[in-house]
Amino acid sequence: MSRVRGLIAAAAAGAAAAGAARLTYAALNQRPPGGTKTWSRTNHRGEPVTLLEGPAVAAGAIAGVLAQVGLGSRSARSAAAMAAAAAGAAAFGAYDDLAGSGGRRGFRGHLGALRHGEVTTGTVKLGGIGVTGIASAALAGGSPADVVINAGLVAGGANLLNLFDLRPGRAIKVALASGTLIAASGPLPPLAAALALLPEDLGERAMLGDCGANALGAALGAAAAGLPRSARIALLAGITGLTAASEKVSFTKVIERTPALRWLDMLGRSPGPTQFTGAGTTLRSAEHADLAPPEE
Repeated sequence: MSRVRGLIAAAAAGAAAAGAARLTYAALNQRPPGGTKTWSRTNHRGEPVTLLEGPAVAAGAIAGVLAQVGLGSRSARSAAAMAAAAAGAAAFGAYDDLAGSGGRRGFRGHLGALRHGEVTTGTVKLGGIGVTGIASAALAGGSPADVVINAGLVAGGANLLNLFDLRPGRAIKVALASGTLIAASGPLPPLAAALALLPEDLGERAMLGDCGANALGAALGAAAAGLPRSARIALLAGITGLTAASEKVSFTKVIERTPALRWLDMLGRSPGPTQFTGAGTTLRSAEHADLAPPEE
């Protein structure tokens, strides 16, 4: 009977997350803060997309996690850690989405600018998500070592998922794959929130942007706090390794050269041209990934 109750609670939390994401997305599209143009970008094929998917996914993720507390399937401490991770990462990601120019990319780009006295929006986001990771880890509790590891998972997860938000649906697919690694910590409503808006992403009508990708990655990182320490250390090592590799290697090129990965990447996407080289629009490009190097 307890297993049945657990499944019902998981389904209810997932439904709450998905419903909140869809409702928030619809409401934001009706009255976009600052106007439609503020959130409009062009994607890699020159198609117009909106960044409103990001705030909607973040809101859905938080709603789903809080629903778990009400349903008794997640502790208040764990929920607070996940909600703080998603909210903080979403806020700093949205700041970079709306105020950033994309002129500096990658850790080297932002830190290089800082050495010359230039504080980029990416640097602010980097520092803000670092603080968010510490706050989330402190809420989750544990020994000092656990707090350090968990903070790294939140901040690292936020940044890493953002590196994949360069093609329709890619970041959400990576989040789903990552979720299987941390599913032992319990149901993950943030994934339900992302899945609810996956059709918008794959249909090239919307994208996560820094706000959504950072929030989703941070929430998954916070969820990993429920794993054994050895598993968390291994996960953090993997995140660190991939992040370091992104400074030298284009994930897009690796995916396109690997048949299985390319098939997964194209699953559900339009089979149109894979690159857009024209300018032809006054909207800022959605090839953002401000903490990643140029992909093309």
